[in-house]
Amino acid sequence: MQPTIESDVPLAGFNSFGVAAVAGQLATLGDEREIPALLDWCRSDHPAHVLGAGCNTLLATGRVERILRVALAGRRIVAGDGERVLVEAAAGEDWPALVEWTLAQGLCGLENLSLIPGSVGAAPIQNIGAYGVELAERFDSLEAVRLDTGERRRFSRADCRFGYRDSVFKSPDHRGWLILSLRLALSRRFEARLDYGDIRRMLADTGEPPTARAVADAVIALRRARLPDPAILGNAGSFFKNPIVDGATRERLRERHPDLPTWPAGEGRVKLPAAWLIERAGWKGHRDGDAGVHDRHALVLVNHGHASGTELLALANRIRESVLERFGVRLEPEPVILR
Repeated sequence: MQPTIESDVPLAGFNSFGVAAVAGQLATLGDEREIPALLDWCRSDHPAHVLGAGCNTLLATGRVERILRVALAGRRIVAGDGERVLVEAAAGEDWPALVEWTLAQGLCGLENLSLIPGSVGAAPIQNIGAYGVELAERFDSLEAVRLDTGERRRFSRADCRFGYRDSVFKSPDHRGWLILSLRLALSRRFEARLDYGDIRRMLADTGEPPTARAVADAVIALRRARLPDPAILGNAGSFFKNPIVDGATRERLRERHPDLPTWPAGEGRVKLPAAWLIERAGWKGHRDGDAGVHDRHALVLVNHGHASGTELLALANRIRESVLERFGVRLEPEPVILR
């Protein structure tokens, strides 16, 4: 079978920032039987950039020569031995839809990760996380194919080397792997993770014992209240990672900023809220033409209409320089930036 390959494809509808760009060639993988032909297409002087839902990508260029869009579909229960249930989903599936499907099956474990935009295949690359839970905690394994050799491999949790918004697939020697499907270990027994006070307070107000559905609803309500809908205002969610610093840096910052929130990050390190740093540096609600910072969440860069990827990246760099100058802390972007 042959994958669908198109030429000179506008990409504004393929990235959540809504940035205008063009793909010289765009190949869409919709069936695993297309992989042999796709491997031939990938063997070129121009590397193919993999694109899922485009929710974690900034196109900081007007033209990308080759884009590989993953549209593999399918989800199923693979095995279950009482409480523990193994679920498999194809890489092109929508992540929020997968979470809703697991809840409808009576499965628990993904409720804190509700409404995170993006595709299933992108989730392990970024080790997505929210409200006290990371994908790594629910991860069983994934299947991937290497685009340069055609080798297929199943990666275990240890193989993936998950970290904070990080995995082995971000390392240079593993960027040639294309994720095909993901397996998650879920449970029929609900164990509430209410580490974040806002969720705990919302559930306490109901006067009812928490359920997985109630936690998911609280997370969805919080995300909708704080984060703009990309269909209305172009964005990629949180643009910067929360920086992790050592204890000495925290104490230095706390001397000057006693109200600085911090969270333990293991091995004597702490995590700082990037949104707090950006807001204190004066960027919340800032706008340079159509490139701006959201007025309700300083961690979200937005496209007010016709900002280019280059303009959004320039704003991000100015924010990084400002935070570094004021706090001595270096921010790192979350999205993949194609230049």
